[in-house]
Amino acid sequence: MARLILSLDSQVLAEYNMSKERYTIGRLPDNDVRIDNPAVSGHHSLIINILNDSFLEDLNSTNGTYVNGKLVKKHALQHGDVITIGHHQLRFSDQQASEPDQDEFEKTMVIPASKQNQEQLQQAHEAAEAAMANQNEVSPPTERLDLNKVDLPEAKAKPHGATSAGLDPADAPVALPLGKLQVLSGSFAGRELELTKALTTLGRPGVQVAAITRRADGYFVVHVESGKTGDFPLINGEPIGAQARRLKENDVLQLAGIKMGFFSA
Repeated sequence: MARLILSLDSQVLAEYNMSKERYTIGRLPDNDVRIDNPAVSGHHSLIINILNDSFLEDLNSTNGTYVNGKLVKKHALQHGDVITIGHHQLRFSDQQASEPDQDEFEKTMVIPASKQNQEQLQQAHEAAEAAMANQNEVSPPTERLDLNKVDLPEAKAKPHGATSAGLDPADAPVALPLGKLQVLSGSFAGRELELTKALTTLGRPGVQVAAITRRADGYFVVHVESGKTGDFPLINGEPIGAQARRLKENDVLQLAGIKMGFFSA
């Protein structure tokens, strides 16, 4: 099923599954895709879905409709097309058309273990460990009272961690939500990559490579190598440096010229 991914300044705002034949885009509330911005006309554009094809049409808008930077009146949409309306972007993602692209994306950006420099990966792993340790030092876990060390009859009768069920819910481990990367730029825009491995290495050797580690308390990205000294990946436009950086919801990672948004499933 085709989708529209609405974003502003590389921040994803909404996604729309295109299950209907017609979708109107505009500023007024009666649109299927509403963009409440003065630069957008009341009824700005229309998308018509016919079988497996989608067609975009400008509805005589004031500021025009652009696809991949070009002003259009009518356009047959292709997977990865970026529609610009005012200051907002709508990325067209065709699930059926993109299935072969997923393999191609992984071949291009995901570096298999057989092609990785083990010494560099060990350094990345150690950097992630150091970042997590540093985070725990800055924000130490809140201490809970250990009833076994309190000289009270109730405490001896009911040791710390015990409940009627035999377990304290506060002691139960919290499962880490599955992290994903969504490509925001380039020919693979709209593709998603699930971060299921303990270590995922991304990039292009000789250009820029980074590793994302899946730890118990979050995901960390660390620079592995690049073709230029000091050419670090960017998070929200800022270089991460040589230290590992914890990824937060909706962070935008820029690596080897490709922007990817991080989010939890």
